[in-house]
Amino acid sequence: MIREETKRRHALASVAIVLAAVTGPSRPAAAAPDPSSTARSVQPAISWRVENPFRFFGDPADTETHRATWLALSPEERRSPILSAERLLGARTEEGWAAPMYRKTCWDWTRNRYVCPKSETPYAEPANHTVIAALEGFGDAPATIECTWTAKPRGDGRTQKAVQSCAEPVKFDIPYPDGAQVEVDFGGGEPAIANIKVKDLFIVGMGDSFGSGEGNPDIPVRFSRERVADYGKPGKNGNDLAGLPVRIGSWRTIGDSDFIDENARWLDQACHRSLYSHQLRVALQLAIEDPHRAVTFASVACSGAEVVAGLFLRYKGNEWVPRPPELSQVSAIAEVQCGDREAPMQDLPEAYHIDGRIPELQGGLVLRKCDRVNARKIDLLLVSIGGNDIGFARLVANAVLADQSLLKSLGGWIGQVYEPRDARARFSNVEARYKSLKRASHNILHIPWNESDRVILTAYPGMSLLDNGRNVCPDGQAGMEVFPDFRLSEAKARESEKVADALNGLMKKAATGYGWTFADAHRPKFIGRGLCAGYTDNALSLADDLRIPRKVDGAWVPFNPADFKAYAPRQRWFRTPNDAFMTGNFHVSAGVMQRALKLEAVSFIQVMLAATYSGAFHPTAEGHAAIADAAADKARKILEKYARIGDRQQE
Repeated sequence: MIREETKRRHALASVAIVLAAVTGPSRPAAAAPDPSSTARSVQPAISWRVENPFRFFGDPADTETHRATWLALSPEERRSPILSAERLLGARTEEGWAAPMYRKTCWDWTRNRYVCPKSETPYAEPANHTVIAALEGFGDAPATIECTWTAKPRGDGRTQKAVQSCAEPVKFDIPYPDGAQVEVDFGGGEPAIANIKVKDLFIVGMGDSFGSGEGNPDIPVRFSRERVADYGKPGKNGNDLAGLPVRIGSWRTIGDSDFIDENARWLDQACHRSLYSHQLRVALQLAIEDPHRAVTFASVACSGAEVVAGLFLRYKGNEWVPRPPELSQVSAIAEVQCGDREAPMQDLPEAYHIDGRIPELQGGLVLRKCDRVNARKIDLLLVSIGGNDIGFARLVANAVLADQSLLKSLGGWIGQVYEPRDARARFSNVEARYKSLKRASHNILHIPWNESDRVILTAYPGMSLLDNGRNVCPDGQAGMEVFPDFRLSEAKARESEKVADALNGLMKKAATGYGWTFADAHRPKFIGRGLCAGYTDNALSLADDLRIPRKVDGAWVPFNPADFKAYAPRQRWFRTPNDAFMTGNFHVSAGVMQRALKLEAVSFIQVMLAATYSGAFHPTAEGHAAIADAAADKARKILEKYARIGDRQQE
């Protein structure tokens, strides 16, 4: 029964997408044979919607895919619309829904700039929005009845006219922000009139890997159906790295140029920023659910970022690329706010070090700042930050690396390993860093002090909690046997969860104190969906199998890696090291390994990178969607609040 209902949902969504792409908005009733008599009985009215409400997508058809999927959801599914849509899309697509979309956006990855394709206006300053209008309430009439449409701009601009069948929708470019008066003369009675004014929201995202979408590349890596890799001997465990899945392609050795050409692809490669980010999904959902609204979305979130190295100081990202980010996140957003005007660099040596508690920001701090008069107002600022500031990745490394392992002796993910006490010792620093961010949000990004709730800080979900919420994943290698050094410690995982809970409390306190909005309703939903959610034998579905494929005696066990689908719906909402290897499969060339990591080109280090830097211990696309639903609920309340205030001011 459940299977049949799922099939029905998929079919409805697919049909909705096709119909929407062909017809645009819902088709109005055809005109009546006698327009004048129809006009006397029922006065026709103009309905309208924005053609491409999510301006970040350069192709309106991409936005329409998501709008049509949302329209196909049942009332029950609309209680968690982003997660429900992700499940439908994930089950229906091979590589994931982002694959055909990620290079058709207003993010120019070659220049690290927000620029829309074929647009002459600055991204954050739309000059107009294309609107689809239709005539409703016109009775049953042949399509030969003609209507004369006129769109008169409220300010400067050209009057637009169209003469066509009354049964067909019409498109107009409506000036922003002034809008236009649209009239339609249908040959009898008073013309229908609509004052069309698009509400365009500027939604900004910034922060760390939980904000960027780490673990969910727009195009995941693809694996050979026949070929295998032998990464050598990592230590005393023998040749444990033989028979592993390996990429497609004509490469000869792991790490050569042909091999690197088959890397997973990201919206932003350096920052591992993707369309699956919960920040983008919030903005997208707010765009598609209101026909009269558009959203201008800009995110600069970057995997590995901290408040200092990331938000305030330049941070080059988590992957080595020819053109890494050029600006800190605060400066990058200020630049977007300013449009085609210059956001000059300003020396700010004293404002943000919080009485010396953040020494890295003392003296020499230079940030871009757009003049308040010229800066595009931010309607919502979505922030995910704090985890890296306490060294949570290093804490995770401590929990999953065997004490006597070679990798732990090298320092976790090639860096320092933290005990829980080390992470807790950094809590006071995080408090100061949030205060500094508070000042920057007002003084640089120009969010008014009395509108601080426009800043939405999202909580980090627990990654190893079992069904009752009190127990954690047990000792073992479930989900992480790709690398012999990985072995989860239940005791250390429990301590890590306590640190995460304490960080959550600190974040909530900071948000309350600074007037921010705190989104944490998703945290209980992750219970039972952590790292060990799945099966180590006889999995009900390939997606829920925790094991890594290996070729043993010429046969793949437990499944052929070419059949792995990174975005299929699954029980766990966190990427395990096995999942990360199968999804991102991050490798570096031998030259980069020697130059950046100061290591010889030892192949087993590539396995460690592929199983960690590919997004292990980060939410899946479904996990991001669940976080997005929680943040979107908060966002709607904020937007409704300020809409009511605006209405009262206009009265």
